[in-house]
Amino acid sequence: MNLASYADLAVDLVNTRHPDGDDLHDLDGLRALLAHRPHLAGRVAHRDLDAMRELRAQLHAIFAAAARGDDDDAVDRLNTMLIHHPVHPQLARHDGPDWHLHFNQAGSVPDRYAARAAMGLAAKIAAQGADRLGVCRADGCERVFIDTSANRTRRYCSERCAGRPSVTAASHREPSRVIVPMRDGGQ
Repeated sequence: MNLASYADLAVDLVNTRHPDGDDLHDLDGLRALLAHRPHLAGRVAHRDLDAMRELRAQLHAIFAAAARGDDDDAVDRLNTMLIHHPVHPQLARHDGPDWHLHFNQAGSVPDRYAARAAMGLAAKIAAQGADRLGVCRADGCERVFIDTSANRTRRYCSERCAGRPSVTAASHREPSRVIVPMRDGGQ
């Protein structure tokens, strides 16, 4: 089990809130988030939707602290999550003879999601550092990401946002003047 892979759960949940809206505006949005995660499947109710929105805010605060260079705050917040949403690993064997780790499937959907996301972020920070967690620097975008670049230089959530600053800067420049010569030799 690659624990760090669970960090993507945190990114996916936080990014359900974006400049165009909120993908968790109803239970169908929550079901869509969970649809391709059979290990998190289960019945969901409005209290689960509220819990997932609260979890989203907590995870965003971790990314924001890391992005501003406050590793201690990010780790304190993450450790609090790990205490409130403990992981219960167990050994399992399927699809082959080797034993491997799985997380216990007990608890509500939000609790299981929180435990996995927190463990993923903890493993990522322990292996690569909190500076790998980022918040997009494009104006108006609050999406988060995990920087996988070799030189730790990622600043935007996507290519689209990375291109936005140059477009904005270009639109604020004075238009260039084009001199068109007259055909009749006049001036």
